[in-house]
Amino acid sequence: MALRKLLPLLLALAVLVAAGGYWFWTGLQDDGPPEGFAMGNGRLEAVRIDVATKYAGRLAEVMVDEGDTVEAGELLARIDAGEIEAQLREAEASVRLAYREESEARAELSSRESDLALATQELSRTRVLFARGHAPEETLDRRIAAEESARAAVRAAEAAVDAAGAAIEAAEARVDRLAVTLAEHELLAPRGGRVLYRLAEPGEVLAGGGRVLSLLDLLDVYMTIFLPAREAGRLSLGAQARIVLDAAPEFVVPAYVSFVASEAQFTPKHVETEDERDRLMFRVKLQLPPDVLAEYAELVKTGLPGVAYVPTTGDATWPDKLRIRLPDA
Repeated sequence: MALRKLLPLLLALAVLVAAGGYWFWTGLQDDGPPEGFAMGNGRLEAVRIDVATKYAGRLAEVMVDEGDTVEAGELLARIDAGEIEAQLREAEASVRLAYREESEARAELSSRESDLALATQELSRTRVLFARGHAPEETLDRRIAAEESARAAVRAAEAAVDAAGAAIEAAEARVDRLAVTLAEHELLAPRGGRVLYRLAEPGEVLAGGGRVLSLLDLLDVYMTIFLPAREAGRLSLGAQARIVLDAAPEFVVPAYVSFVASEAQFTPKHVETEDERDRLMFRVKLQLPPDVLAEYAELVKTGLPGVAYVPTTGDATWPDKLRIRLPDA
């Protein structure tokens, strides 16, 4: 009897609990995208650059730590280059020696040219005397042979000068090559960004291509979302987008559509039914403007999840809740 009296009360209480749970559940649900817009979930990402060695060697020094902000061209690490420096000094000495040898070869050429001039004059005088009958033919023959010998000596001296010049070029080329190799032992930041990982420590011996640091380019930040075919097909490259991060829902970050995949993801390449076509998902890349990133570089954190909104019609108007709102710089 008591249970029969309590039954209506229990039923009413159950209805109230169910209604309250439904109200709480619906309150947690997102209202969905505004009319004319599509939405997708993603995470902020940035272009990652690995700073690696070109030549094998012992890591001598690392100048930055994880989290440091670096500028393009900044010295990040150095590979021990004692052997290369010694080779470079040797090559520079070879250049100086080659210049000295060239100077000697030019002096020898000058001497041989003087000998040739003298032999030519003597031959000319002997020809005149021989024509007048005042010099024997034997003397003329000796003068002709001496002039030819002097001319051959000049040609040999000229060849020596050319060889000395080629030796200088080869020595200077070796110096340039070693200077480039020495410069490659200093690892510079290819672009500005933030140090994500420090992958090696001083004293480690690295092979060619060994990674030392990983950088994030804070001026090349994007979010990747996936949209069904019906929505992705309506997007246009360069269209404005908005991103709301879970960690800061009070702010709305501007972005734009920079890429829409030409092939679907997560589904077979060939589908036959309309239901299957509705499940096709296309990768969409939303790029954050570089000027905004430059202003808020210190606040940029990759990996943060959020929701992105993109217009699917040309006349879509952004609602007030998606009006751009950024923190104070």
